[in-house]
Amino acid sequence: MTTARLAVVGAGAWGTALAVQAVRAGFAPRLWVFEAELLEILRRSLENAWFLPEVRLPEAIEADGDLAAVVGGAETVVVAVPSHVFRSVVRAMAAHLAPGARVLSAAKGIEEVRLARMSEVLAEELPRSHARRTAVLSGPTFAQEVGHGRPTAAVLASADAGLARELQAALATPTFRLYTQSDVAGVELGGALKNVLAIATGIADGLELGYNARAALLTRGLAEITRLGVALGARARTFAGLAGLGDLILTCTGELSRNRRLGLALARGESLAEWQAGTRSVAEGVRTAQAGLALARRAGVATPVIAEVAAVLFERKAPREALLALLSRSARPEEEPYDLAGADDA
Repeated sequence: MTTARLAVVGAGAWGTALAVQAVRAGFAPRLWVFEAELLEILRRSLENAWFLPEVRLPEAIEADGDLAAVVGGAETVVVAVPSHVFRSVVRAMAAHLAPGARVLSAAKGIEEVRLARMSEVLAEELPRSHARRTAVLSGPTFAQEVGHGRPTAAVLASADAGLARELQAALATPTFRLYTQSDVAGVELGGALKNVLAIATGIADGLELGYNARAALLTRGLAEITRLGVALGARARTFAGLAGLGDLILTCTGELSRNRRLGLALARGESLAEWQAGTRSVAEGVRTAQAGLALARRAGVATPVIAEVAAVLFERKAPREALLALLSRSARPEEEPYDLAGADDA
């Protein structure tokens, strides 16, 4: 194992899987666990039965409930907590970071109130010296498959190309291929907004609208998030890559997708509250639907798919009515995905 210290903050499915992957990359990582009961489970069974069952945790992982102890002295800190607690966790750990530590966001979401991406939260909450050494990780990555060591490709994005290459060299393995990117906004927006489209796709599949409808939804959804992303400063081509199209395909069609499963449940007639009561996991698409819609309104970009998902989630609109409204929109030319001239009538 390497002598370089690595910490993973957050013991959900993704954080746990990244800790396992860090061991494959040669680290003996520390893993911060918020829940005392879960910490006891991890230490006793070497398995995260709550969030990542059937993946045995290497003994090299040191689980701990003390955030300061976990991040203190670490050269790389991976933050893998849900977006709605991301700011409070980063704020709590900021004072304990080692000089020169790299901070990698592995969260896929947008703050509901401030509408900030996670890299923006890092810039606001970390000391200036650390805020310059940040990156984000995204792409088509089911935690279960990463935990089992199945081949995976993902993207590391940072404004600092040298930092992205450092993290790539440190974390990549033959089964965990990492590409570098400079379009931080595009990578984050693609990773967050595809969760909303996964809810929509789950609804369509649950209503048995067919493969043609699914293909149409995915294609128009990709155009929608690309158009919004460009309006927010991202590059259009980023959405054709792993953090855009790749993650969209995986999350909208894969059986392991929490957001897709939520959509299926909504199609069966379950309410959002009923679904949330039956799971420990967070479906980031719920909060991102509201945040994405607010960003779109602020940017003056039409996002009909996101709007209909938000209506189902928060206005009790019937799922079938919402999906049929999308599929029956008036005919129009197919513009380029990033053609903002057509933004008002997407």
